[in-house]
Amino acid sequence: MAKYKLTWRDLSLKDFKIYLFSLFKAFVPKSKISNLDDLESFIQTKSAWVSQVTLYGYLKTRMGTRYVLHFENDEFMKSVNLAKWNIYAVALQDLTFFTFSYLKVNFNYLDLDKAKEIFLKILDDEITNKMPLDIVEVSKKDFLNRLENINWETYYKDLPFNSSALSLYKWAPIADELKTLDRKIVLNSVILKWDVVKKEFGERLKF
Repeated sequence: MAKYKLTWRDLSLKDFKIYLFSLFKAFVPKSKISNLDDLESFIQTKSAWVSQVTLYGYLKTRMGTRYVLHFENDEFMKSVNLAKWNIYAVALQDLTFFTFSYLKVNFNYLDLDKAKEIFLKILDDEITNKMPLDIVEVSKKDFLNRLENINWETYYKDLPFNSSALSLYKWAPIADELKTLDRKIVLNSVILKWDVVKKEFGERLKF
């Protein structure tokens, strides 16, 4: 049997669109978030945007002009894909909790069981996009554990995206000694991207 080799082309078209065209999204008119279907779409797309832009941006910054050449390395590609899905899984958790906490406090939204429903549905849908089943199961367990202890009244304003920032620091396939030097920059880069998402959420929300 021939050995399958991962390459740059194995990154999905969705990955390319999110990363390469993210800067242009600010110029595209955005519809209002007025129901749970809209909210689900927002959580999924923005979690993917933050996790992929920050991961690929960090890799490009550290690798410089030889960035693309690294994607011919099979082991490196495996590490990139593993990092992508793990970071995304935590980003989904953070944004789900943030949006429902915000709705609870600012719109008196009380059907908070929908947070779990939407999160699990997104994960199940991602299986068709080749999200590894072990990451799906771990993320479900982590979400339920966090759900048991969440304070809906304060979550949205109390470092709501700290977990996904730490996830990029943990999973990025960069040498540990370099990541240690980059820690503050890496964490800040994620938080800054989430600030963009938070601003957009407030502007588009119409519940």
